[in-house]
Amino acid sequence: MKTYICEICGDAYLGESKPPHCPFCGAREHFIKEGAEAHPIVNEEIEVSDKDRENLMETLHLEVNAVAEYKCMAGKTDKYEIKAMYKRLAKVESEHAEIVCKILKIEEPEAPKVECSDEDSENFEKTIALEDNASVLYSKFAQETSDESLKKFFGALTVVEREHIDLINQYI
Repeated sequence: MKTYICEICGDAYLGESKPPHCPFCGAREHFIKEGAEAHPIVNEEIEVSDKDRENLMETLHLEVNAVAEYKCMAGKTDKYEIKAMYKRLAKVESEHAEIVCKILKIEEPEAPKVECSDEDSENFEKTIALEDNASVLYSKFAQETSDESLKKFFGALTVVEREHIDLINQYI
């Protein structure tokens, strides 16, 4: 058994081989390194510009709201598979929020109270809209920053959010 560490979230995965995605933040396999080879961005001292801070705060807001939405959606469905999927999405988005808080050295805010539909189809549409908005913004944020660690972070999140859209499209 080996220890693999995600360079985005810094969490460890224990296993015989590297997973195709980080089980915590969803980052792709190329961000996962064997133990001592990993240099997680959450362990770096990042000098955050005013624009980067603004973009990170917007990211935090989006991710915390997504957690609330997905927990609500998990509670509304009658299908266990969809409930489990939304609970996992909530955990991934929560991990993203935690990464932002580590970078900014702030406490994670409470998730707001939200309302969601009783209909899976409406929740799927809303999920796609949330994930599409996030992926577009994160791609923009990756281009706007001059910090290489933040480029890596926003780039990884862009891909993760697009993969969430692909996941939801399988249910439609």
